[in-house]
Amino acid sequence: MSAVRVCDDHGYFEATGEGCPACGAPGRAVLDGDRRRRLSKFLSGALRHFPDDAGLSLDGAGWTPLSEAVATVERKYDWANRDSLAAVVTTDPKGRFERVERDGTELVRAAYGHSVDVDLADTDDPVPDLLYHGTAPESLGAIREEGLRPMNRQQVHLSGTVAEAREVGRRHAPDPVVLEVDAARMLADDHRIARRGRGVYTTDRVPPAYMSIRQSEE
Repeated sequence: MSAVRVCDDHGYFEATGEGCPACGAPGRAVLDGDRRRRLSKFLSGALRHFPDDAGLSLDGAGWTPLSEAVATVERKYDWANRDSLAAVVTTDPKGRFERVERDGTELVRAAYGHSVDVDLADTDDPVPDLLYHGTAPESLGAIREEGLRPMNRQQVHLSGTVAEAREVGRRHAPDPVVLEVDAARMLADDHRIARRGRGVYTTDRVPPAYMSIRQSEE
């Protein structure tokens, strides 16, 4: 992952060598690439899978006070602080995190990917007619029989592009299969699909009838 810097006028940005994307200022260093990756991975796990072990309390929608999250990462890493946590949350390329202020309290949560029981409200964001899912070839037999199921997460995760689905699939196999999901037909048949983060879509399950193997490259 790229390092993160902060511009006094325009906030956090990925340090790709071109300065602040808004004004070109060099900004101030916040996190190098390795620390950003480590902090992002830990925060994702704490907010999605092991909040109790991390010392976090989540409400029914997955939110926790930002101050609790800061205390948690400071206990985990002696170099982590509010600034580094905010940098990770703000610049995550997939929009894994959300941050809001309610009644004077700043809150943070994972936008998707939970295995703990939380209730994420549906969004009004438009859903593409086609979505994609990358998987290992050896999983195709079970998928053809049962469709896509959440497995160890609350919901099935789908990608907005073939490239993103293939990237996800490479976590499970070096040469993944990409499945094409007829999202428009699912929605017409009253299946719920919601956009989460940047380019991730979730649903309770995808029955086999709505899927086909993506044959062409993209």
